[in-house]
Amino acid sequence: MPELRPGVFTELFTAIGAAAEVKAREALLQLGDAVERQAKINASSGSHAHGTRTPARPGSGPAVVSGTLRRSITRTTPVRVATGWELKVGTMPGQVPSYGRTASSRYGLYLETGLRNGAVYPFLSPAVRFVRAVVLPQVVQTVFRSPWPHI
Repeated sequence: MPELRPGVFTELFTAIGAAAEVKAREALLQLGDAVERQAKINASSGSHAHGTRTPARPGSGPAVVSGTLRRSITRTTPVRVATGWELKVGTMPGQVPSYGRTASSRYGLYLETGLRNGAVYPFLSPAVRFVRAVVLPQVVQTVFRSPWPHI
């Protein structure tokens, strides 16, 4: 066993902290990718032509009309903030379908939170719930199980 000299714990916890930063960023990337994938799946409840009745039922995800909403779902690059790492998943602004003037970020919000008639066609919030319940435990176990630094 190595000698317990001054500074050995500082070195050890510095190395562990640096490894934890790398692992936290990797876990967040995997979770962000999973939310993006699931949201795109949820935003594909059938399809129909513009101006025709939707096959989607209120409470389920929206149906595909042009695919603009589904293509606009993306995630940002992880950024280090004061409280840890931050990553956002949502609709990219400025994506407008060929048949309309409303950006997918705007009508995605309407579908997610409620139309004028009160119907909701959520796609992002169910994706977050699914990833939190199913994917998160697997990602944490996989990423944080890998080897840690030794001094």
